Amino acid sequence: MFDYSRARFEELVQSVLDRASALGATAAAADVSESSGLSVNVRKGKVETIEQTRDKGLGVTVYIGARRGHASTSDFGDHAISETVKAAFEIARFTGEDPMAGLPDPDTLARKPRDLNLFHPWTIEADEAIDIACRMEAAAFAVSPAVVNSEGASVSVGHGHFLSANSLGFMGGFPYSRHSIAVAPIARRGRAMQRDDWYSASRYPDRLADPKAVGRYAAQRALSRLGAKKISSRKVPVLLEAPLACGLLGSFVGAASGGALYRKASFLVDALGTQVFAKDLTIVEEPHRPGELGSTPFDDEGVATRARTVVQGGTLKGWFLSSYSARKLGMQTTGNAGGAHGLRLTSRLTDPSDDLKAMLRKLGTGLFVTELLGHGVNTVTGDYSRGASGYWVEGGRIRYPVEEITIAGNLRDMYGSIVAVGADEVQRGSYRTGSVLLEQMAIAG
Repeated sequence: MFDYSRARFEELVQSVLDRASALGATAAAADVSESSGLSVNVRKGKVETIEQTRDKGLGVTVYIGARRGHASTSDFGDHAISETVKAAFEIARFTGEDPMAGLPDPDTLARKPRDLNLFHPWTIEADEAIDIACRMEAAAFAVSPAVVNSEGASVSVGHGHFLSANSLGFMGGFPYSRHSIAVAPIARRGRAMQRDDWYSASRYPDRLADPKAVGRYAAQRALSRLGAKKISSRKVPVLLEAPLACGLLGSFVGAASGGALYRKASFLVDALGTQVFAKDLTIVEEPHRPGELGSTPFDDEGVATRARTVVQGGTLKGWFLSSYSARKLGMQTTGNAGGAHGLRLTSRLTDPSDDLKAMLRKLGTGLFVTELLGHGVNTVTGDYSRGASGYWVEGGRIRYPVEEITIAGNLRDMYGSIVAVGADEVQRGSYRTGSVLLEQMAIAG
């Protein structure tokens, strides 16, 4: 499956470190990677694209005191590697000094990275992937004659492995996989048309949802949006579907990350130790869950990751820091170079029976949002304004679909006004949560 062995990767990174030292570097880091993938897309039963990829790369970071230089290459030949190291060294020579630059502190590195079972290959040929995509799309069309078109169905298979090392003695890497299936049907009634989509992703091919079930569910979502209308401007409770609620976690991570904090470009500056979320909410980082998409034994710098509570009882307990941003803030790295790892939002008030129907009952009368459009999130001020569509709910029951509206608020207010978190938990990338009920947001029709 891979052209290069772990042993060969070890030889390559050690060669880089040795060459950097010979040139006079005071410290160095290297990473080497290889990946392969298969992606097929079909539309209305016909193949549109088949893409097979194979990539590799080697990067080197060199430090000369407080000066840093970086260069990379996709050529693993001896001459190319030598020139890449020289290029990084020359960049460092002419770069301005930054006293915060440098490798992580030695005691933060992952010395014995644990195996988290992140590699589950899917040995599938293009014809098999095409068949899966066609069956998924066909299942969507079979739901109703009103499903008249499709933006396509896709199957994606991905594998890779990497190795990172530095002159402090760290060396670690692992193979990984990520597979997904997706479909986007279009429904029509009269002259009105609506689309929706659904997908399933996992490191394990056998844990992907049944393709026919994905197709049927995507079609039902598209059909349910027919007859959508606008609603007048008002302030109402808002229920975010679980996949969209994961986006709230993403916005939180962006505002609580070191880069935004030391630049004073976050509405959470100086919020550590204060109540940011509703008092019943907890956010934990779980980077060591075996086989999960967001799991890793160490971050992009080789710093060991650890399970921790970021928000407890609504109070902000920690940031997301790399070694560099931690030094800028006078703090210690949290092992988050590259982002958060397995973040999960929960509420002590959530009951196991709080499925989507139960959450709609808790909503009572208000807006159930199933799609957000645009990028109207300002992490500097916390202002939030997104195009939205979904369903108007009365008495805990969906009455009709709505579209062409905007929901607006401020993230600080939104986090503090989370009324409930559902048990209908989903994972999207590194984030996991159920649907989230907000006490009130402004709706512009």
